[in-house]
Amino acid sequence: MTDSIMSKAATMEIPINSNGDTGTLPEDDSLEQDLQQVMVSGPNLNETSIVSGGYGGTAEGIIPTSSIKGSNMHHSSSSSSMSADDATRGVAVEKIESVKKWGMNTYKCTKQMISERFGRGSRTVDLELEAQIEVLRDTKRKYQNVLRLARALTNHFYNMVQTQHALGDTFADLSQKSPELRDEFGYNAETQKLLCKNGETLLGAINFFVSSINTLVNKTMEDTLMTIKMYENARLEFDAYRADLEELSMGPRDAVTMARIDAAQQQYQVHKEKYERLRSDVTIKLKFLEENKVKVMHKQLLLFHNAISAYFAGNQQQLEQTLKQFNIKLKPPGADKPSWLEEQ
Repeated sequence: MTDSIMSKAATMEIPINSNGDTGTLPEDDSLEQDLQQVMVSGPNLNETSIVSGGYGGTAEGIIPTSSIKGSNMHHSSSSSSMSADDATRGVAVEKIESVKKWGMNTYKCTKQMISERFGRGSRTVDLELEAQIEVLRDTKRKYQNVLRLARALTNHFYNMVQTQHALGDTFADLSQKSPELRDEFGYNAETQKLLCKNGETLLGAINFFVSSINTLVNKTMEDTLMTIKMYENARLEFDAYRADLEELSMGPRDAVTMARIDAAQQQYQVHKEKYERLRSDVTIKLKFLEENKVKVMHKQLLLFHNAISAYFAGNQQQLEQTLKQFNIKLKPPGADKPSWLEEQ
């Protein structure tokens, strides 16, 4: 009896409430008291059973920890499901807001575009920059024409070289089969082979020229034109929000209108900064593009002139020297063809 009282007294010394803090609990609530004390100070619950009636009690009051685990798991799963629902709801709200902003921006820009097209709206114009952009677009059209003609020349010249190669082989074969014309066929075979060799060298120079022009037109110029397109879109948005702010400023000045004017002023400032930033980007890219274009075209036009002149002058040594000067390496015959293993 004394041991039972002492055991019960021991379990009553540090009462713990449901939050894990010390507090006052009724003396006859010993089961919850012991349970909470074991949960706080006892060993791992995965390996422990909880005993009611004190640590010295009988085994009749053993409560398996699985029941506590199940309760906690149910509570945590319900909490996680609520968190998932909140997250899903938040994402949906963000998407709705994003679509709303996109729709409003599209409406304002479309309205501004129609107003400009019919002459009723004003637009921001940088005359110097607009002139440079127009020059770039005209330059790109002309360079695209040069690229088209250079590719056509490459194709025609390649066919001619292939024809010379076939003709040289035919002359060489006839030289072996026609003893009476062996020397004549032999001379022509050697001439066609030499022309074919020089033609392949010239093709290497022309291909390098075409590749460089293609990079300049379809990558360097196109990159600058993409920035210009972004600049023009930013200009349209800036003018749309500027017109919206001017329209609101001309209306009544009640509390609701003033709030709308403040919001419009903020949007106007954001789009103004974006417009000015992209205008600066376009100016810098146009400057670098012009410098790069002059440097590239100076090199490529010199190469094209020297290679064509040396070929038609029959100066094989000068033609090979031109390729070395511009670090052009010719691919050996058949280098572009896949091996028999790759064809399998």
